[in-house]
Amino acid sequence: MSAAETVPVTTAAAPRKAAGRRRPSVGMLAAGTWLAVVALAALLLPLLPGFDPLHGDFAHPSAAPGPGHWLGTDAAGRDVLQRTVAGARASFTVAGLTITVGLLGGGALGVAAGWFRGPVDKVIGFAADLLMSVPTLILVMIAVSLRGPSLTLIGALIGLFTVPHFARVVRAVVLSLSERGFVQAARMIGTAPLRILLREVVPHVAPIALTFAFTATTVSIVAEGSLSFLGFGLRPPEPSWGGIIAEGRTTLGSAPWISLAPAAVLCLTVLALNYLGDKLRSKGGRG
Repeated sequence: MSAAETVPVTTAAAPRKAAGRRRPSVGMLAAGTWLAVVALAALLLPLLPGFDPLHGDFAHPSAAPGPGHWLGTDAAGRDVLQRTVAGARASFTVAGLTITVGLLGGGALGVAAGWFRGPVDKVIGFAADLLMSVPTLILVMIAVSLRGPSLTLIGALIGLFTVPHFARVVRAVVLSLSERGFVQAARMIGTAPLRILLREVVPHVAPIALTFAFTATTVSIVAEGSLSFLGFGLRPPEPSWGGIIAEGRTTLGSAPWISLAPAAVLCLTVLALNYLGDKLRSKGGRG
């Protein structure tokens, strides 16, 4: 075979190989599918007629999983599946508030610290170190004790404590970008600093900050579950994953499904988020 005949084969194989590398792995598909199922269940199932996580079937308390109650019932006869789905709404609400506060606040501070440097960087760095030294859960428990349980309060406070972490991630990226050729070229031709930030820096920072948001989401879900388990989340009988787990701990020997069902959903959700976050970070690093 001549050299001329081998060229088309090589050039045709390269795109196919590159396309194969762009396909998501089985793990990413499984993690994404699980998160989509949990999110859709939390959004759509409460809209169905008959969905009531507070309704107790007093004829079947602590009933084992089976037809009619696919994950069983708790000691008050409430459907564990419905309560687990309703608990997902609480966790995702807290996670959404956490990401909003952390991403906006930390992103803005990180851009300012990395772009202006000098005194601005030192002041923001000191404030971040100070905030990171505060025990998050203890402060949230104190606030809940004073103001009463509220998903908005819990999400905002957890989000506040993620601000320093977002700020550090964004600052590191901005410091690196500010030395890149395209940013230096924009400065040399007299482009306004704000225009450079909006057009050249922020588009490169956003994907990395959003990738880190996966980690912040897992932190917020675990924190909300821990607070609810300790009695500083939603007040019973309002469902949350941590609260349902706490309710079933006294009957682990006779009715383990009460705690195990929401615990399994919580663990799988956190695992899926961590897996997707790790994969996206590794892809970003190779890019």
